[in-house]
Amino acid sequence: MTAAPLGSGAVPPMPDRTPKALRAAIAQHAPQLLVDFDRHWRRDIADAYDLAPVPAFMARWWGEYAVSRDPRLEAKVHALEDEADREPDYSRAKALIEEAGDLRRQAAKAEPGQ
Repeated sequence: MTAAPLGSGAVPPMPDRTPKALRAAIAQHAPQLLVDFDRHWRRDIADAYDLAPVPAFMARWWGEYAVSRDPRLEAKVHALEDEADREPDYSRAKALIEEAGDLRRQAAKAEPGQ
């Protein structure tokens, strides 16, 4: 994927794999995530003396941004999750959640610049 001018409908590229770059991308392209990103950063990372939680933090938010930067993908994932929530058949609900999870995992594999 390549970057395109705003409003063109193109999915913005993934940022460098750093907290600062990820936060900037979220602020620009998925601002609805920013409050939760900042809250999570302050709670678990900002005042930590041990940086061990940083990779888990980055993995979580990398995936969240990867989905949220693409409105069509985000809508599909949320539609699957919502449908699963309303589905009375356990097996069907499980399949819907698994499909949404697969989409999230695939999106989270995006590399910087993709």
